[in-house]
Amino acid sequence: MKPDRRALLAAAPALALAPSAFSQAALVIPSPPLAVSGKAMQGGFVIGRTSPRAEILVNDKPVGMATTDGLFVIGFDRDEAPKAKLGIKMPWGALDHTFDIAPVTYDVQRIDGLPQDQVTPSDPALLERIREEAKRKAVGFASDVDSAGFRDGFVEPVSGYRLSARFGGQRVLNGVPERPHYGADLAAPVGTPVVAPADGVVSFAETGLHFEGALILIDHGQGLISAYLHLSRIDVKAGQTVSRRQQIGLVGKEGRATGPHLCWRMKWRGRNLDPTLMVGALQPGGRQTD
Repeated sequence: MKPDRRALLAAAPALALAPSAFSQAALVIPSPPLAVSGKAMQGGFVIGRTSPRAEILVNDKPVGMATTDGLFVIGFDRDEAPKAKLGIKMPWGALDHTFDIAPVTYDVQRIDGLPQDQVTPSDPALLERIREEAKRKAVGFASDVDSAGFRDGFVEPVSGYRLSARFGGQRVLNGVPERPHYGADLAAPVGTPVVAPADGVVSFAETGLHFEGALILIDHGQGLISAYLHLSRIDVKAGQTVSRRQQIGLVGKEGRATGPHLCWRMKWRGRNLDPTLMVGALQPGGRQTD
């Protein structure tokens, strides 16, 4: 028996308008997954895991992409505002998360007896030297290796040290208020080994700098750069890959220093972080390895 043509035509509009299971699923836009760990505080950080190659935004500004296995890190400046917004974007969806940033009370650090040219240099030749050094350091801090050297956690770069100055203290040098101290000073004898606290690539290694003496910068990936100042010896060179606990130099007292110590600093895309907070830092669900 032939089908009734009029019955089929009458049913056609209803079939066209009825949503299928496929069209219903297509209307659902999934968000990228997100898991985070870290310390949401001034000078702190967050390590996260999301979709591979997701775009990462902070306060609505793009700051890079997650690695091929979805890892990323963001940092909060010494003077970070009370709230910071994280954004994750993929072609199929997006999500936002706002962190409440805990404030930190910083020390006031008074240091006297420094040579005046280490506080307020005025000699034109010296000022030109300082400018040229700043340009070279800026290149090192701008390094942006596509990796995640932070994935297995951080260790302390010096053993047996005394914390002689905390991160972020307001500096008063020879009675003159200066900008905050963006490092943690780890006092130890000259010649004490300094090791890389995490995997990375050396983005700068020079001796004889006016303020820092011998300085090493290590790029740990995702814009996270650590710095090692006042060294008496450098054991690595720019472009070299280093592993966690590998010796990179020796403690010294070169540059603007009143005694032997390592000034340990950290930046993330121009933001100044407290490097001591990174010790033991792990990816979400991770376990630190030796």
